[in-house]
Amino acid sequence: MLPPDLEGAAQSWLEHGERTPRAARLASSVVLLRDAPTGLETWLGYRPGSSPLGVLAFPGGSLEATDDDAVSWLGPSPQHWAEQMGTDDVGLARRHVVGAIRELFEETGVLLAGPDLSTTVEATSTPEWMRARIAVAEQEKSFIDVLAKRGLSIRTDLLKPLVNWLSPDFAHRRFNTRYFAATVPVNQQPTLLESKGVWGRWVCASKVIAERDTTALGDEVGQENTVGLTLGQLLVPGSEIMLEKMAAANGCIAYLSYKRKAHVYQPKLVEEGGKLMLEVEAAKTVAGEPQRER
Repeated sequence: MLPPDLEGAAQSWLEHGERTPRAARLASSVVLLRDAPTGLETWLGYRPGSSPLGVLAFPGGSLEATDDDAVSWLGPSPQHWAEQMGTDDVGLARRHVVGAIRELFEETGVLLAGPDLSTTVEATSTPEWMRARIAVAEQEKSFIDVLAKRGLSIRTDLLKPLVNWLSPDFAHRRFNTRYFAATVPVNQQPTLLESKGVWGRWVCASKVIAERDTTALGDEVGQENTVGLTLGQLLVPGSEIMLEKMAAANGCIAYLSYKRKAHVYQPKLVEEGGKLMLEVEAAKTVAGEPQRER
């Protein structure tokens, strides 16, 4: 199903003929995971306005110039990340990793950082850390300066590469987003950013998928552009497919150990029975061939 905020752009694309798509901004997003008695859970947040990442989305956002700055780094090297992400551009891979850890910190307070490879920072929900998050989000301070002041290094070993999604060609605002996964470090909990957060919580992937054709989640969020909408209208296709995979996985370890091929996925606009829909490839396994999903 086509999200409501894409309908106008899709109609215009069809009426005026295909043309050169707008440039896509680089972005990183992190899928937070935890095991629960009811199954695998992930953190979703509401994004005010019209976001190319979806009305409801995993923590994430655009890469910034400061993501290129020198940072104390622990874990797999940028070269390793480039290989995992299927790119020859080591600098680009490095930016995506730094951007992912920064965005996760800004939006949830979860900080994948520590003084060494055996330790992560704890208790990041204090007023002091909230002030740091707000300063980073409002670009009053750089994320890297916040880390350096506290003697912390980013822990790239705590991230797992997932998938690369590119916004549809017809979209007015387009992102080229690298998705990563992480579990929450010991003695940390995600919280909303005081200056921007509206709604965010842990959701059970299997429950959300089971209720995908209802308006339960959108009604709970309770915003003007979520009430009465189904899951496919609230999330971009990539996020919905990732939730499907989580719902089918037997816990965090199983989901994180799933072998994924480096590949760029992009929804394609199709018309079926007079309705506009987005068609996407199912995620590729190491040995499998892609299938089409709508």
